[in-house]
Amino acid sequence: MGRGKVELKRIENSASRQLTFSKRRNGVLKKAFELSVLCDAEIALLIFTSAGKAYHFASHNMDNTIARYKSEVGLPNSNNLRCGTLEFRRNEIQELERRADMLEARFKHLAGEEISMLDMKELKHLERQLKIGVERIRSKKVYVSQQ
Repeated sequence: MGRGKVELKRIENSASRQLTFSKRRNGVLKKAFELSVLCDAEIALLIFTSAGKAYHFASHNMDNTIARYKSEVGLPNSNNLRCGTLEFRRNEIQELERRADMLEARFKHLAGEEISMLDMKELKHLERQLKIGVERIRSKKVYVSQQ
C-alpha cells in the first residue's frame, strides 16, 4: 500500500510547514549523500529557509564545486569578479566625488558665491531657480501665518 498523492501548495499552518520542511530537508540531504556515494557524483546542495537560515551538503569542497559550476555555465569566476568589483567601486567612487563637487559648486552658486565664472545663460537659469525658491518660501510663510 503506497502513499496518497500530495497536492503541492504552500502549507498554511506554520507548525506543520516547519515540521514538513525539517523532514523533507533531511530527506533531500540524505538523497544527495546517497547519490554522491553510489554514483561518485560531485554534489553541492544549498538550502535557504524563508527565515534566512542556510543548510548545505557538499560531497567535495563546496567552493571548488561552485567554481566548477560557474565555469561550466559561463559565469565569471570569483577572482575575476573581485577584480571587476574593485574596479567598479573605484569608478563609482570617482563618479560620486565628481557629483559631490558639482553639487557643492551648485550650492555655492545658489548662495551667491563663485558666480564670476558663470555665463549669461547660467546666470539667468540661477536667477530663475532663486525666484522660484523665494516664491515657495513666501507661500509657505503665508500658509504658516494663517494657521
